[in-house]
Amino acid sequence: MSKFSEYIGSQFGNPHGLVGSICCLIMNIINKAMYKRTVALIESGADDRVLDIGYGNGYLLKYLYRKTKSQLYGIDISEDMLKKASRKNREAARQGKLHLQTGDCCALSYEDNFFTAVTSINTVYFWQDTVKGLSEIKRVLKPGCSFYNVVYTKEFLDALSYTNKGFKKFESAQLVSLGKEAGFENAEVKDIVKGKSFVVIYTKNL
Repeated sequence: MSKFSEYIGSQFGNPHGLVGSICCLIMNIINKAMYKRTVALIESGADDRVLDIGYGNGYLLKYLYRKTKSQLYGIDISEDMLKKASRKNREAARQGKLHLQTGDCCALSYEDNFFTAVTSINTVYFWQDTVKGLSEIKRVLKPGCSFYNVVYTKEFLDALSYTNKGFKKFESAQLVSLGKEAGFENAEVKDIVKGKSFVVIYTKNL
């Protein structure tokens, strides 16, 4: 694996600087089917709270706000992305409905039973502790509500040179099993693009 490929892979995990901005724009293009499917699945309303883990430049948050007008929350490890996502979501911010922070999904600062939906698009590869992250998400979800974990298949990622280091790759069955370990008794897998991407929908018991 070349140093350049390794560097590019690291930018997808923690985008920063000019290259990070370019990587986010690329992700906005190649992940479009993922964004559309996630927005279509979420039925939150104006009084609900939605958390996006790894919001990047705020692309998904913008489209979620257009549909739901919900209170939007986000956590990302990149300070650069905090600034970019805030700019991209000015309308939600003006309405007092944008609440972004930097941090780690394995140590969420929100209270128990706080969110009506949680989303993550292509971030689970980079979590330090997958079960801990899922456990934290379950803790902050309201009973009966769901976490939408959107990922590329292991086969698809294996074909990309920059994912050979720093990426944890998962089969759908693995993610379902890890969810059960974290306390999610209900998990449903749906294809986004067959053989390329899918979503695992974890629902917290009532």
